[in-house]
Amino acid sequence: MAIDPKMGLKVTATVTDVKRECSAGHKKGDAFDISCHNPDGLCGWFYYSLFPTLQTFQFGGNLPWWQGDTITAQCPDTYNLVTLKLERTTR
Repeated sequence: MAIDPKMGLKVTATVTDVKRECSAGHKKGDAFDISCHNPDGLCGWFYYSLFPTLQTFQFGGNLPWWQGDTITAQCPDTYNLVTLKLERTTR
């Protein structure tokens, strides 16, 4: 298992909504301390699709439509859509 070197900002992903039933078992309120080195139990499909955004977010970057240190991300499974709130803070 890789060791998370705790680089960049801390990112907490919290499930804010599940449209039907997540095949990975994620439920509203579940929280994960994720990083570019550690998915912390987040579904592999979601983590894989989120990774490019996570790289930018964890290391302090911004995209024009992001406001502050909280963004929303959605699972690639649109039928059982899981929505995450990502929050970044200093370690």
